[in-house]
Amino acid sequence: MDSQHFLDLMGATNLIPGPNSTEMTMHCGHERAGAAGLFVAGSCFIFPAVVITLIFAYLYTEYGHLPAVEPFIFGIKPAVLAIIAAAVIKLGKKALKSTELAILGAMVLIAALCGIHEVQALLVAGLIGTLYFSSKQQFTKQNVLWPFILLQVPTTLSTSIASSKVFLTFLKVGAILYGSGYVLFAYLDAELVTSGLITRQELIDAIAVGQFTPGPVLSTATFIGYQLAGFWGALAATIGIFLPSFLFVWICNPLVPKMRQSKLLSYFLDSVNVAAVAIMLAVLLDMGRDTLVNWQAILIAILAIAATLGPKKPGAVLTVLGGAVLGWILLQF
Repeated sequence: MDSQHFLDLMGATNLIPGPNSTEMTMHCGHERAGAAGLFVAGSCFIFPAVVITLIFAYLYTEYGHLPAVEPFIFGIKPAVLAIIAAAVIKLGKKALKSTELAILGAMVLIAALCGIHEVQALLVAGLIGTLYFSSKQQFTKQNVLWPFILLQVPTTLSTSIASSKVFLTFLKVGAILYGSGYVLFAYLDAELVTSGLITRQELIDAIAVGQFTPGPVLSTATFIGYQLAGFWGALAATIGIFLPSFLFVWICNPLVPKMRQSKLLSYFLDSVNVAAVAIMLAVLLDMGRDTLVNWQAILIAILAIAATLGPKKPGAVLTVLGGAVLGWILLQF
């Protein structure tokens, strides 16, 4: 493909739900070999991360609560907070394109902190922003195009009821996940932590494990699925979280030129992006309240933030590894 079409596909990944890196891979596969290429490219991109994450999930289940391991996990948690904070800052700079979007983001942040469901806040913000900006530009009725996609997938993934519930939970999240993979953690906080299926500390642990694996961040779903329902839960969560991306790319790839020219879709995307950043910030504040409970954790978080935002960024993996080592060292005192 030429450079212009490559940029067109890059733009399309921001107009549909799902992880951008994975969907870009699927687009490239579609360009090379049609629908078959889409599924082969996407599966090959996801598979290594899923296998590695599954190994980590097993090790965590077997050894995660042993005294010899807990000091390392303790240090990982504040380091992860720094990584998410850096992502919030980076995404925030891109999302805050106007005063109106800043106000919309502040409203979503307040709503999330008050307990409003994050997914509901995101979608409502997207609709409000679309209505406001389209009205501001005085669109006629002929220009208005509402993109609603009804996704129905059979629930017969597994004979296990638990695995089916895991599948449906992650399918729902995968079907409405916009922006960076880090936004996933905000959604899972609403879907799993508030319902008591996992604790927030377990969610933070899952985030930490996700940083170790190459490939898409959403492979963290494999880790959480294993904690909820074993191997079949991991398989169900993985298929559920990625299946909507395959379908969305399959549907949208031929429509890329038209999608990029739609002003209405760009308004919706801008509003959703700023709302997603606000939700990430709200969850980050909740995680910080649960994690930064002593001077050791606070010190690790400060050092991790300084490293992450410094001129020579060490990267997520080195930041997490450094936090683990510091956690072990500081807990010796």
